[in-house]
Amino acid sequence: MSNPSKRKGTTWESAVVDYLRSHGQPHAERRALTGSADKGDVSDIPGVMIECKNEKTVTLGAYADEVKVETANAGASIGVAVVKRRNRGPGDAYVVMTLEQFAAMIADEVAK
Repeated sequence: MSNPSKRKGTTWESAVVDYLRSHGQPHAERRALTGSADKGDVSDIPGVMIECKNEKTVTLGAYADEVKVETANAGASIGVAVVKRRNRGPGDAYVVMTLEQFAAMIADEVAK
């Protein structure tokens, strides 16, 4: 892989998948590129779309907008961006979603 930015993203996606597998999601996989109808970076967690971000500048609004589109593309009910924190591992990453999605998620949990 010659593009350092792409390599950095791929490394982060792999770290996130490894973390999820070791924390209760054994089927988590890096998603193959899907072209213009992006469905996120991690697959095989039913109902969940995960977009991984490892960028120098964190842009929460852009991430939230991207998550909304990719969650719809994936047909998922929950979508998040997993954002790498500088000099930290995946367990310390930020998980970004809108309050609208968070409220729906906890409403579903409370209804159980």
